[in-house]
Amino acid sequence: MRKIISSILLLCFCALTVFSQKLYDLEHIPEIRITFEDQSWQLTLDSLKMAGTKERIPATVEIDGKKFTGVGVRYKGNSSYKNPRSKDQIKLPFNLKADYTDKDQRFPGGYETIKLSNVFQDPSFLREVLSYEIARKYMPASRCNFAKVYVNGVYLGLFNNTQAVDEHFLEEAYGTHKNAFFKCDPEWEEVKDLENDCPEGDKASLMYLGDDPECYLGWYEQESKKDEDWQELIHLTKILNQQPEKIDSFLNVDMTLWMHAFNNVLVNLDSYTGRLSHNYYLYKTPDGLFTPIVWDMNISFGGFRYDGEKQGVLTDEEMQTYSMFAHYKNKNPKRPLIVNLLSNPLWRKIYVGHCRTIVLENFANGEYLKLAEKVRKIIGEEVKNDPNKLYTYADFQKNLSKSVEIGYSTSIGIEELMKARTEYLLKHPLFNGKNPVITKPKHMVNGSKVSITASVKDAEKTYLVYRYSLDEPFKMMEMFDDGAHGDGAAADGLWGLSIEKKEGFQYYLVAEGDRLAVCSPERASYEFYEVK
Repeated sequence: MRKIISSILLLCFCALTVFSQKLYDLEHIPEIRITFEDQSWQLTLDSLKMAGTKERIPATVEIDGKKFTGVGVRYKGNSSYKNPRSKDQIKLPFNLKADYTDKDQRFPGGYETIKLSNVFQDPSFLREVLSYEIARKYMPASRCNFAKVYVNGVYLGLFNNTQAVDEHFLEEAYGTHKNAFFKCDPEWEEVKDLENDCPEGDKASLMYLGDDPECYLGWYEQESKKDEDWQELIHLTKILNQQPEKIDSFLNVDMTLWMHAFNNVLVNLDSYTGRLSHNYYLYKTPDGLFTPIVWDMNISFGGFRYDGEKQGVLTDEEMQTYSMFAHYKNKNPKRPLIVNLLSNPLWRKIYVGHCRTIVLENFANGEYLKLAEKVRKIIGEEVKNDPNKLYTYADFQKNLSKSVEIGYSTSIGIEELMKARTEYLLKHPLFNGKNPVITKPKHMVNGSKVSITASVKDAEKTYLVYRYSLDEPFKMMEMFDDGAHGDGAAADGLWGLSIEKKEGFQYYLVAEGDRLAVCSPERASYEFYEVK
């Protein structure tokens, strides 16, 4: 989690992390050379992939000239592997594991795993990087750049290089990797082979399927090691579906609302939101709450046109005007993580506020286009020289702004989608009322108490959301504008609350209006204030 810290501390932090981030530095294109002793490596990797196993074969890997031996290599992905392979294309996605034979070996920066994607279904080459750059403003998410990949001396082309969501990621984001951890990405063959009397589920949508872990196999993949972790996941689904009013004791609701807002604004339907309800992880963080982690962005920005509500594909206009309340407005029982969270009036307003923040900070101001052009300058020549790219260089040049045909489908232009979508959302009635405004948030320590005050306009209620440690969940208390809580005179727009001070006090504010809620800092709870 991030916090608001001084510029001096931030500079020190950045200096310490520059080296570890180089593998994923956006402006650096690492050169990755994979060398197999097995000259029939393609056949071997294909056989392992088609058998449905995650077994690997050893290889020597060089990253920018630094050599790593005994690295485990396998193909990864589903459609990104199967579709190109069916056309005899050789640019296939790889998963490299540093500690395959040497348990202490790590890639530069301490990373255990490297995931190389072949930019399938994205002729723009931009979707994965842009999406992660935006996501990391609001939630823990992978770093992502590009890499030039060679195998046995043959240049395969330019790949997306995306940080794995693994033990290293969890340690970096949450300080520990030892808690319950699940990949929510159905293993379709495993699901198909199940023969039992389980209730009918719908992918990794967190529907409650009873208390038997067998009913969840295939829909979810356990990444942690304790058998009892399955019971924790099952209990989460049970509370979400049967007692949703208690879900904030088991789920990080705010991070989930940020995920929903991100998926919705970017029309990232190859996610929990869309028809396949997948491509995210769940990790139980030190505060005892499960939190979602987004994954797999190659067909974000409208690259996947199936939302699970409409039969068939969404048109360009339907994606441009995609409802903020998809699934919720129809009370879709197969999407309880959306329906049951947005049924809470305050959480629904916070979600709308998060959507508005993402729109204003990335799209209304054109920041996404500036970032896109920056990336295009970095990779333009490399895309042009990629001998095995799945789409043409002309498609790459065009797809940022306009649609291109890719096989049997159309990849909408990113700007074509987001310009119209931004205009649609900015005109949304929920964005255009008397939205609350929070200014001058401050705190003052008085002995064993800390007084929090802020000037707030057009709010029905204002809340202090606080905790004393990263190991406990945020708690919410209502603030007052009555002149009796260190807030000046009654009804003067200065809201306040005094609360017990403890070491590690962290907080943010929420102002609830009649249509949406705003936070201070705006990116809370990912960013917050701290009382020193």
